[in-house]
Amino acid sequence: MSAFLALFIFSCASTSSATVAVGESKTKVLKTLGNPVRTLDNNQNGEILVYADQIFDRENSDGSKIAGPNYWRYNYVYLSKEGKVTSTRQEKQNYPPQAIDSQKMQGMNLLTAK
Repeated sequence: MSAFLALFIFSCASTSSATVAVGESKTKVLKTLGNPVRTLDNNQNGEILVYADQIFDRENSDGSKIAGPNYWRYNYVYLSKEGKVTSTRQEKQNYPPQAIDSQKMQGMNLLTAK
């Protein structure tokens, strides 16, 4: 049962299935990308929706895929207080979504859209 729940959560929060544009509403983001795996407070400027996919394969030079080291592909969607997308940011990391430290991100100026 827990494996099914984990699969459901990650399929709802897929970063590769669609993209969102600046100016779109939070409602549209949720319809397009599904529920985020985390939501962070954006230092009183709104919120950040965090989407994550765990990747277990890599691409060969010929374009085929093989098993490889796992990593997380993140998609951060920054929302204003009014609930509109102000920017997005994608990155690859080795840590899971539960390890995201919003205080550390704030200290590194990663919470505020640039």
